[in-house]
Amino acid sequence: MLFLGFSAGLPFLMVFSTLSGWLAREDISRGTIGFFSWVGITYSIKFFWAPVVDRLALPFLTRAMGKRRSWMLVAMIGIGLGILGMSATDPTQNLTQMALFALVVAFSSATQDIAIDAYRIEIAAREVQGAMAAAYQLGYRIALLAAGGGAFIMAGRMSWPAAYQGIAGLTLVGIVTVFVIREPAMTADVDAHRREERVVAFLARSDHMNPRLRAATAWLIGAMVCPFVDFIARMGWIAAVILVFIGLFRISDILMGVMAYPFYIDIGFSEEQIGLIIKFFGFFMTIGGAFMGGILVVRYGIMRPLLLAAVLVAATNLPFAVMAAVGRPDVGLLIFTISADNLTGGLAGSVFIAYLSSLTSVSYTATQYALFSSLMTLPGKLLGGFTGIVVERAGYTDFFLYAAAAGIPAILLSFYLLRVAVAADTASVAAGAEPR
Repeated sequence: MLFLGFSAGLPFLMVFSTLSGWLAREDISRGTIGFFSWVGITYSIKFFWAPVVDRLALPFLTRAMGKRRSWMLVAMIGIGLGILGMSATDPTQNLTQMALFALVVAFSSATQDIAIDAYRIEIAAREVQGAMAAAYQLGYRIALLAAGGGAFIMAGRMSWPAAYQGIAGLTLVGIVTVFVIREPAMTADVDAHRREERVVAFLARSDHMNPRLRAATAWLIGAMVCPFVDFIARMGWIAAVILVFIGLFRISDILMGVMAYPFYIDIGFSEEQIGLIIKFFGFFMTIGGAFMGGILVVRYGIMRPLLLAAVLVAATNLPFAVMAAVGRPDVGLLIFTISADNLTGGLAGSVFIAYLSSLTSVSYTATQYALFSSLMTLPGKLLGGFTGIVVERAGYTDFFLYAAAAGIPAILLSFYLLRVAVAADTASVAAGAEPR
């Protein structure tokens, strides 16, 4: 999970914050940089092709490597080629080509996420998903260090194309890992398979249809309808609240992230300062936060740490507002701001991954987790495209205050879900069952 987390984290900043920094240094308008973040919407709609990853066998590869590993390999190759394509593109001359290569990276990365998330949930028991999430977060954050601070240092000392070429080379870490790990043993949830009777029922009443159309429709019912029916059947009416909460949990963090690197550059920090401070302070705070989140889940369950994480995700936008109000490159304030943000990011990441994992059924792992993780980023990504316009019109200070306020609904919903969980546990204990 450490190495798979590294592979998952490596491409993210290359189409997000690091790319924003490159475009800002090339004096691309802040509004255009904001619109570039829409490439990341790919991560937010991956549930559309998650059923394909969940069920479709790749020619030759799936037979040789298994379902999860074969999809990981194909996605990792796409990531490496896409980043190399970005490195060969001059954004001042061909923004369209840069956007297309960024889209290849984002699509391949989202596909990789689908396969890795399914692998993580299927390879280990639910009881250790918090620890699995912490290990995944450690690898993921090391990759963010390389793709964020490392890329900025390379760009400052060499060039931006050289930085992207260096990161492309690191995709070999994931490719080698795929050949080392084992394919998880597939298990099945009895109740979920009973709900697959929807497919059987369709086949029984569709003899009149064209055979190919009939088979394709049956596949779509099993791959796309049944996973969502399963989730709603297990959760009941609270499913709607959970889905809204998932969509809002990281919205303030995502909005801030689009403009963070342009902000560092606009306020006067160099690429090397940004990279070194992230390396020496943000990295260790993130790792500490990730393991703190894993420990909190083990000690207190998921819901209480989830509420704490929602509060911190919103609150850590405030130091950015203070930096903007100061208006000059204060290294001490940058260290504090990045440390607080990364500590929160690591903690919230471990807790939220454990929470999303707890919602899935092993019969539809990839599809259901892809739905949840897609919803997690979709609202933020949609709004993120307008962040450059907000900065140009309102300034950085107000922008970061708006980003902090955007986290308030997630705080309220997490508090509500905590109360629902406590009430359910109380009822379970009263009935003689073990609390969750």
